[in-house]
Amino acid sequence: MSIPVGVATAWRGDIPVYLDGLGSVTALYTTTVRTRVDGQLMGIYYREGQQVTAGDLIAEIDPRPFQVQLEQAEGQMARDQALLANARLDLERYRTLVTQDAIPTQVLDTQVATVRQAEATIKTDQAAIDNAKLQLVYCRITAPISGVIGLRQVDPGNIVHAIDSTGLVVITQVQPITVVFTLPEDSLPAVVGKLRAGARLAVEAYNRDKSRKLASGHLLAIDNAIDTSTGTLRLKAEFENRNSSLFPNQFVNVRLLVETMHDQVIVPSASVQRGSQGTYLYVVKHDSTVEFRLVTPGVTEGTDTSITKGLQEGEIVVTDGTDKLQPGSMVAPKPEPTRRSSISK
Repeated sequence: MSIPVGVATAWRGDIPVYLDGLGSVTALYTTTVRTRVDGQLMGIYYREGQQVTAGDLIAEIDPRPFQVQLEQAEGQMARDQALLANARLDLERYRTLVTQDAIPTQVLDTQVATVRQAEATIKTDQAAIDNAKLQLVYCRITAPISGVIGLRQVDPGNIVHAIDSTGLVVITQVQPITVVFTLPEDSLPAVVGKLRAGARLAVEAYNRDKSRKLASGHLLAIDNAIDTSTGTLRLKAEFENRNSSLFPNQFVNVRLLVETMHDQVIVPSASVQRGSQGTYLYVVKHDSTVEFRLVTPGVTEGTDTSITKGLQEGEIVVTDGTDKLQPGSMVAPKPEPTRRSSISK
């Protein structure tokens, strides 16, 4: 009696070669925004979770004490400028008197030193004015980077200090974002070889159970040392993350596309069997009997496997019911289902 079996026809196509690893999402930049001056927090100009751009005003410190310091420095500057002007007039008079031998030269030298001292005082006053203006600038706290603002750490009305460790808020850049993942050290030659050749290696991030692809990106860099305790190497990939599907510290499964093998003979992985004699297939011949065929498998991707030796394109292989077969068995192939492969053809 003929044994009903499921079958599939071997085809030619392209099959990708992936390296799988485990990774963690890391922000490209993370900044804790702190005040650079002491004072009362007057206002918060952001919403928690808001997207901000570098330079946006996010908070303000009471500027009045620093405005008073600026006015004091400007007043001192005006006073010292008047003293300098008077000293310069006296200097000109003394120079005239010295030429007339009306005063000793020592008096002229003393006046020259007085003018220079006044000029130095003016520079000190200008530095005080610049410092006061800088403190006023620091009263307006702006976003140092573009990103998403987290939960605020301080409410308006509180006194904040430059030495506070918690800061006001944390900004995290998530577009683009990076993923740090690990690969076995045996995979290093293939990756390094591609990078040295100038290849841009594609990287895909999947959720915890690999049921959904979260984002696509490219390999950014590899670490400079192998972890001897685990025998793995750390790599970093970058993702645009336009749909915000990746969050910092999120666990992801990573697939690194090393290369794509072209013009390969491909069969469903369910047809590939392994036994004491090696890897084999059952091939359906024209007389509806099966032939036991030893083969050399290549790359497996999804539900498909490439065969590098022992099978030709167009040959029919058994995908279901192999446990009931032996060489020469008569089979009744079921209608071949529409091929739905996980790789390109």
